[in-house]
Amino acid sequence: MRHVIREVYFLEEMNLSVQFAEGVLKIFDVRKLIARNADYAILAEDEELYDALSVEEDGEKLVWGDLSLDCEDVWNFGTTKKTEFDGLLSLADATNLWNLSDSALRKAISYGKLIPGVDVCKFGKQWVVSYEAMQREYGAPRRK
Repeated sequence: MRHVIREVYFLEEMNLSVQFAEGVLKIFDVRKLIARNADYAILAEDEELYDALSVEEDGEKLVWGDLSLDCEDVWNFGTTKKTEFDGLLSLADATNLWNLSDSALRKAISYGKLIPGVDVCKFGKQWVVSYEAMQREYGAPRRK
């Protein structure tokens, strides 16, 4: 399974806070990337380019102009940061990771397969499900 980047935020000292779809937060040190690969040295020299960071549409790469970094590298070289939100997924992310329809998960909730307050919780109009519950009910993620 390939990981998917949902959001990225700038931190101090060329660190990035990277939120993955499966509910994991990684801190990624761009300085270590530059030390491993001189092609990225321009990021330390060009603040505009560094600030132009974006996440590729499918969440599989971080992009700075012509430079890109695969999400697997961010996953492997980033440091996992424990938070209160670890392992929580939106239904949209869960359907994408397990290759299910939105209605399949909504039915699982209404039929008690995913238990509200235990496995899932609704915040406003948004349902959130635990990664653990998804693995229990559907096995390993099926996203390619």
